[in-house]
Amino acid sequence: MDIIKEELQEYAERHTSPESPLLAKINRDTHANVPMPRMLSGHLQGRFLAMISHMIRPRTILEIGTFTGYSALCFAEGMAEDGKLITIDKNEELEDRVRAHFEAAGMSQRIDYRIGDATQIIPTLDMMFDLIFIDADKENYSNYYDMVVDKLNLKGIILADNVLWSGKVLDEKPDKDTRAIIAFNKKVTEDPRVENVLLPIRDGIMMIRKLY
Repeated sequence: MDIIKEELQEYAERHTSPESPLLAKINRDTHANVPMPRMLSGHLQGRFLAMISHMIRPRTILEIGTFTGYSALCFAEGMAEDGKLITIDKNEELEDRVRAHFEAAGMSQRIDYRIGDATQIIPTLDMMFDLIFIDADKENYSNYYDMVVDKLNLKGIILADNVLWSGKVLDEKPDKDTRAIIAFNKKVTEDPRVENVLLPIRDGIMMIRKLY
């Protein structure tokens, strides 16, 4: 994920609004106690996610890939007062930790946390969304996109994480996950229903806006 110099990353973080005390605690706890802590959005990316949410004030948010709940709480910061966030993750081992984080944030009633296979859960969601975040298994990125784009409101936003995949999208012989990311990036760029920009934030974020 280190696609920019560590010194520049630290400089960017120093010139970015700080995490809340709770998010900083989740950040520390994840790095100390949870396998693969680099999956956490972290300070800089988390502030970007919160900023986008504050800008569009979504009433409905869908997150595919909860991990330890950090990004969900970032999105919840800008959610409308009557808003609802649905977050899906298949890792039941983290459930107690994540629910405790949502409870500590006072968000247990506004965040609908579901454990299971997102490809099975998404088709059951009979609602439209203003903001969607894709940050789960890379092999299914294109599938997730196809499943959610029709559930996105006009002018709604999809954010997809890890779309630079530690720079491996430039590899001459990409592995399976990298090929899936490359295919996803191509699919989005060629979809006339949306406009998009690939942002080199952390491991790459694809920002997608629905036109029709």
